[in-house]
Amino acid sequence: MTFRGLFDWTVVVLTCQHKDSVYAFQRELEIRQQRGSLSPRALLLTVSDPQERLGSGGATLNALLVAAEHLSARAGYTVVTADVLDDAHILILHTGRDFPWDGCSRAFCWMPIAATEQSVEGPVCCLDMLLDCLSTKVCVGSPPGVWVCSTDMILILPTAQKISWEGFSGVRVMSLPGDVSFAANHGVYLTDTEGGVRDIVYRGSEKRIRSAVLPDGKVPLVSGPVFFSRSVSERLLQTHVTPPLDGCTYLGMDSGAPPLQISLFLDVLMCLCSEMTETEFVNGERTGCSSPLGPQGAAVKSARSVLWKTLRGVPLSLVYIPDGRYDYLTMSGREHVVRLTDTGTERQILSHIQEMQCVSEGSRVINTVLEGSVRVAAGAVVQHCRLQGPIQVQPGCLLSGLDLNSSTYLQHMPLTSDIILQGHRVQLGELKLTVFTVLGAYDSLEALNDEAAGSFLNQTWSQFYSRTGIKPEELWAADSGLCRSLLDARLFPVFMPKGGPVGMEGVSFLLGGSGSAESWRAAWRLSLREVLSLTDQQGELHWREELFFSAGRRRAEDTLKGHTDHNLLPSIRAAVLGGQQGELLQTLDSVASGSSSDLGIAARSLACIADVLGCLAGEGRGGLRSGPAANPSWASAFSLLEQGKLVAGVQELAKQRVLWLNRPDLLVRAARHYEGGGQILLRKAVMSTHEFMFIGQSEMPPMGEWQEVECPARLDLSGGWSDTPPIAFEHGGVVVNVAVRVDGKRPIGARVRRIPKPHLVLVSTSGPPDCSVTTETVCEVLADLEDYCQPHAPGALLKAVCVCSDVVFVSSSLSLEQQLLERWGGGLEVHTWSLLPHGSGLGTSSILAGAVLAGVYRCTGRSYDTSSLIHAVLYLEQILTTGGGWQDQVGGLVGGVKVARSHATLPLRVDVEQLSLPQDFLSALQQRLLLIYTGKTRLARNLLQDVVRNWYSRLPAIVQNAEQLVSNAEDCARACSEGSLSGVGACIERYWQQKKAMAPGCEPAAVRTMMNALQPLTLGQSLAGAGGGGFLFILTRHAQQEENVRQILSTTQGLGDFTVHSVELDMDGITVLQKSREHAQ
Repeated sequence: MTFRGLFDWTVVVLTCQHKDSVYAFQRELEIRQQRGSLSPRALLLTVSDPQERLGSGGATLNALLVAAEHLSARAGYTVVTADVLDDAHILILHTGRDFPWDGCSRAFCWMPIAATEQSVEGPVCCLDMLLDCLSTKVCVGSPPGVWVCSTDMILILPTAQKISWEGFSGVRVMSLPGDVSFAANHGVYLTDTEGGVRDIVYRGSEKRIRSAVLPDGKVPLVSGPVFFSRSVSERLLQTHVTPPLDGCTYLGMDSGAPPLQISLFLDVLMCLCSEMTETEFVNGERTGCSSPLGPQGAAVKSARSVLWKTLRGVPLSLVYIPDGRYDYLTMSGREHVVRLTDTGTERQILSHIQEMQCVSEGSRVINTVLEGSVRVAAGAVVQHCRLQGPIQVQPGCLLSGLDLNSSTYLQHMPLTSDIILQGHRVQLGELKLTVFTVLGAYDSLEALNDEAAGSFLNQTWSQFYSRTGIKPEELWAADSGLCRSLLDARLFPVFMPKGGPVGMEGVSFLLGGSGSAESWRAAWRLSLREVLSLTDQQGELHWREELFFSAGRRRAEDTLKGHTDHNLLPSIRAAVLGGQQGELLQTLDSVASGSSSDLGIAARSLACIADVLGCLAGEGRGGLRSGPAANPSWASAFSLLEQGKLVAGVQELAKQRVLWLNRPDLLVRAARHYEGGGQILLRKAVMSTHEFMFIGQSEMPPMGEWQEVECPARLDLSGGWSDTPPIAFEHGGVVVNVAVRVDGKRPIGARVRRIPKPHLVLVSTSGPPDCSVTTETVCEVLADLEDYCQPHAPGALLKAVCVCSDVVFVSSSLSLEQQLLERWGGGLEVHTWSLLPHGSGLGTSSILAGAVLAGVYRCTGRSYDTSSLIHAVLYLEQILTTGGGWQDQVGGLVGGVKVARSHATLPLRVDVEQLSLPQDFLSALQQRLLLIYTGKTRLARNLLQDVVRNWYSRLPAIVQNAEQLVSNAEDCARACSEGSLSGVGACIERYWQQKKAMAPGCEPAAVRTMMNALQPLTLGQSLAGAGGGGFLFILTRHAQQEENVRQILSTTQGLGDFTVHSVELDMDGITVLQKSREHAQ
């Protein structure tokens, strides 16, 4: 179920039968508002009926009065005024009578429906389905006024209704189609040719009902919501001061007015029916409402007279919805079990099931924790339970509200098919306890015990009497005046005068299990009707909430440990809104601490803790989630994590966390530091790639001999982002890219030589020749290398290469001079260069790292293969703390067009397959590839933080996009192999859309303008790398389009400085140049 846009209700009023329900139901409404399914501006009111048997009409009048009173007070009035109705959209929902299959009424009966796209996790109850239907399909476009609807039904409308409201005034009823047979126990509207309502027939004769049949063969049921326009609402409001109708309101009751029962349909609406006469309306005897001939006959007649004078002449029209469906929640247990098993498609909803294979298709487990072997047969329902197996739930059964203590009894209870077993939280005076009831799904609750339809546990009463020895008078006292129906039978033991509360043993005896008739007789007993009237709805909702959060924490643990792509953010938000963040944080701490064998799990757990802290801060409060994470207060925890002391590190993080919980800004800063801790663990997880670095020994070249290496840049044709940890090892990555020379040159290179002086000379030059920048760093002592893990420190990349390649050991007791002399006979001089601008998007830093590593390995007498270099760069970037994926070094170190893959596992391994492509395809590709420098600097680090955070949260759009990135990359590899330029272009186009979905904001406006201008020339185009700036690469429809591209861009407004560059495919990748020797200082 997807919750769509919210209708902007001014007031939502929920009426309830019992005054004890008010607090519990009000909280449920407020929770829905917090979760976003009710407008934040709506005034929420829960109103108990002032008296029993008020009727739907009386409850409506009272609710309207309370709504108007609150709106009047809000507007500054000191009396109730109808002026507040002028712009008000009021919704009145009636909860109606007790529901035997849910102690919290039909409104809050959970349905087995997953609420998709819900930002805050929560149940879908009948009330939620009704609100969604009304707000999105029925009430849209309606003018100010009052909508009234019962919650004892489910409205199913496949499409939004196009109802004309222009100039509307009066009352309008919505009706859904029904069969004549069904209508016999309900009501139907009789209408004229203009859609006006002539009469309302309730439980009429078949002949009378058939007179309402429409051309589609159905009858319009009295089933849907009712709308009162603003003017009619004012007339209704006026009745609260008019006797005897004032007896329907709480003000009338407080003023001593006698109580009065009024029906919404058979009194309020009936007086508007065109065929109704005043005499018939005032004096008529009608099934389903108060009799004018009964004890209150005079008051009933007087009230009807007032209604006639007040409302007569108001037009009553009908909107018939032929494709709608109306599901009335009857008293039938069997109907309710079928309703639950036929709704939705998922076996488990907001539950935790330890052994899912025990739950059959066609069953439903709702808001439940099942431990061990709990076998749930097809057609069975378990809701709001916590059970421990072994237990067998037979077909057609409904188990509800059972706690862990019930499991022992259930394991030995003779539970046959079609049994409904419920635990009810009730309050008897000051005593709160759980009462258990058991019924047959086919039992008729209101049938008399001596009728043919009368039964208990799906057996006749005589069979039950014979089996148990119980007598009818023990169930229905002769002088009680109660109807001898199952609903009123005092069957269920509650309390033993000498033994205290009765548990499941009471119903076990009724089912034919353990227990005795003597014990049953000795106990205080209640009927189902009494149990329902005594239900502690606040306690019942609290029990369900506890299960909901407990199951949510267990699912979170399973999600993390099982590497599943379940989005935990809605569950986290729900826990924070419910004040359950402490228990959730403990769960996440535990998962993180216990994941030393899989640091990927631990890293995601810390990211989830950061999400909890961010939610606690509040949406948009406390600052941006991305930011620094180096506050000294967290240094101790970070140090422990760096040392591999996971348990102690997580404990130290939690200890520090407690000090940062009292302000939104502190919470956001704490969240940043938890993400920082997660980055440490992520780096250590990725460093497992060290297993695939195979560095051998070879002859060390002479002192002073340069080892010079050049590399091409890379263009990513598809799949980028899927190579980024943790996506690369949690989902698996696939990238297709190509090695290229820019303007005929390999733009990236390094040269390294040994020098006699035992120090490190690190020289780097970056940028095009006309505006290059050169920096030189000399390391004389180990302290000069200590900032190798700080990416912005001078010479950080080259320092990290020296550490990663074991040229020196920073933690050694030997000095830098000693290490260099002992191992290499002197120092090293390293020169690097890149002809590309900073933030080019062409993979410069990773490719440069590979070039330097290759030069250092050769200079120090060590051998390597390209695969080892790829993994060594990945390892180095973790040491450098820049993170990032593996595709850049694959692109520049391996020549030609290739597809590279990593699997969803640790240690992280990259496999590269060079595609063997026909020469004519390679030539055509080269003639159509062009680079345009956009003049915009790319900020990949900010993008990377956001992408990793969103991936850890498993936002559905991000998970889907990751899957599409991988599948598109495989399509691109096939297109290359098939020699299809148009196929490659289509993949590049899709890839750019996928990049934008992965990192929103990576397309500057000027780039969009540039791409729009070039669209007619191209088969595909994308910013290189992560996007945000740098180089745009295009695949043109025709060869040799460089001049055309330059001409189009030069005449396009708003582009700023751009340059166009030629591309040549580089089939060699990393290349060692001819050795040269200069005098070494």
